[in-house]
Amino acid sequence: MEYGGIETTRSANAPVKELENVWITMPDGCDLAAKIWLPEDAEKNPVPAILEYIPYRKRDFKAVRDSQIHRYFAQKGYACLRVDLRGSGDSEGILKDEYLHQELDDGVEILRWAAKQSWCTGKIGIIGISWGGFNGLQIAAMNPPELKAIITICSSDDRYTDDVHYMGGCMLTDNLSWASTMFSYNSIPPDPAIVGERWKDMWLERLEGSGLWLKKWLDHQHRDDYWKHASVAENYEAIKCPVFAVSGWADGYSNTVFRLLENLDVPKKALIGGWGHKYPHLGGPGPATDFLNEAVRWWDRWLKDIDTGENDEPMLRAWMQDSVSPIIAKRPGHWIAENAWPSPNIEMQEFILSPGKVHLEPVEIADINDSEMRIMSPLSVGLFAGKWYSYSESTDLPNDQSEEDGGALVFNSPELEEDIEILGAPEVELELSSDKPIAMVAIRLNDVCREGTSTRVTYGLLNLTHRDGHECPQELEVNHTYKVRVRMNHVAQKFPAGNKISVAVSTSYWPLVWPSPEPPNLTVRSGGRLFLPVRPKSDVDSKLPDMGQPVMAESVPTTLLAPAHREWTVTHNLATNDVTQKIINKDAKIRLDEIDLEMKKDSTETYTYCNNNYDTVRGEVLTTRSLKRGDWHAISITRTILISTRTHFYIRATLDAYEGDVRIFSKSWDEAIPREMM
Repeated sequence: MEYGGIETTRSANAPVKELENVWITMPDGCDLAAKIWLPEDAEKNPVPAILEYIPYRKRDFKAVRDSQIHRYFAQKGYACLRVDLRGSGDSEGILKDEYLHQELDDGVEILRWAAKQSWCTGKIGIIGISWGGFNGLQIAAMNPPELKAIITICSSDDRYTDDVHYMGGCMLTDNLSWASTMFSYNSIPPDPAIVGERWKDMWLERLEGSGLWLKKWLDHQHRDDYWKHASVAENYEAIKCPVFAVSGWADGYSNTVFRLLENLDVPKKALIGGWGHKYPHLGGPGPATDFLNEAVRWWDRWLKDIDTGENDEPMLRAWMQDSVSPIIAKRPGHWIAENAWPSPNIEMQEFILSPGKVHLEPVEIADINDSEMRIMSPLSVGLFAGKWYSYSESTDLPNDQSEEDGGALVFNSPELEEDIEILGAPEVELELSSDKPIAMVAIRLNDVCREGTSTRVTYGLLNLTHRDGHECPQELEVNHTYKVRVRMNHVAQKFPAGNKISVAVSTSYWPLVWPSPEPPNLTVRSGGRLFLPVRPKSDVDSKLPDMGQPVMAESVPTTLLAPAHREWTVTHNLATNDVTQKIINKDAKIRLDEIDLEMKKDSTETYTYCNNNYDTVRGEVLTTRSLKRGDWHAISITRTILISTRTHFYIRATLDAYEGDVRIFSKSWDEAIPREMM
């Protein structure tokens, strides 16, 4: 393979040696489990290393994905390490929370260990999606000398404002969903084939010690020191190595890409496509790309000092999404590029809002009727919102927004006379008052086609007690008028001629967001403003090279034992006025043939309310995981329920673990956490 006439050091598919498990001993004696892929001759011809460091179990639940990625990198001349965090997978210890000092210190020690190995040149990169994208940034901010570059995918620089827990000062119900995911992961044992007879003692230690993470997160409802820790936005200057930032428009983490481009003072580039919370080579709903090759080019530049032409390429490649029906699980569009961010090519254009209207032409506020509009949304607004961070299954994307608009204030533009394309974060400014001291507002930007279907383009949330910041919220003065500005998530979207631009304002967005303590009635004054980051079309875009089709290494061999099953249903029992959203995610049951291990995960999320009563909202997540080899069978069942009153959140949780038919552990939690203007 050649870049700019310079040939890389290895053939396209060099032979690879796999080390199924290698122990890396931490300074305190704790052994971390690593799987390593090496070019076959790396002992004689040392190579740079690439680390992925996450809690998602290298041995089983991520074995297929890991083999496709890390074997590919090894074929291209890199040593690859997949390390289980302390207390996860086959590693010793207990995992007690996200991104603790211990985790990051261990990460630095792993880099130090790898750099000393005979097969390593001493230059190392970190790659990771989600958790691994987070700690890649966080370890980079510690500036270990061995770390020369990172690729951070679907991650965040600010753990409070742009993570699964809180958004705009509102609590996301994915806070419950994500806590339940880790509750389940933390409750399954290491593999006896790796750790030997001590597997059960290690399992019991985890079951007893990992804890209820949801309570920890609810104990910190504002942006305090808990969230500032490991948020690299606190000091971007701490990051000294090159950064490649990646995300997708269907994911919850798109904003981070743009803040990193704006604030990092290092070599940097970004890729953002139409996909969800996935590696770009896995794609969906936007087109997948040849991302692993793109990653190799990044590693070749910064770990091997090969001129790959990176310096001559645009800083940002983004997928400009075309207008599409919300019931179609595809995101057509085209690639665009910017050489800098913020881009001088983009103009924030202002549009005035008046009752029912988005004014496309300039209009004087004095010419608009000074009217007031009131809104108190039913809890049904949000039932078709999809997930905060989508895995791009057909079930978790937002549906037709006309189903949501009956409970919102809606402002529509006239039919567009020409296309409008945007790239960036739209904003809405409103003057409003509330009849309650605690209230929230949800803003949706929609693309309405001539047939009337409405596709959500992006959205923003604001807990109005956080109007002046997330650290020290203040209750609203009842019926006092405030001017607030709500920033929506970044997006690239084409609004075609003939369609309408629509803004929808609601006072709830359940179950994507946990509602306010009691239903607020908001009064919105006419004369609000919509700000759109309008990007003119560029001839340069049509000349961009194709992003290619996905290529990855061969997966570890598997046998499908039962197919995956997914459902997303909304039911309204008209006899009792109970409303239920149920999400069923049953992953495929498979056997990893080389290690004769069967694995299965079933999860059901249920969100309910009755009679539009805020005191009846309830979320429940039930997850079962199992691992089986011959007569050995380990099962965990976790159940978490979250309810609330006007003053408190209440958690009810249970954990049961079985060895075969015998329950070997059982524990329950019953917690009350005061609401803090949430």
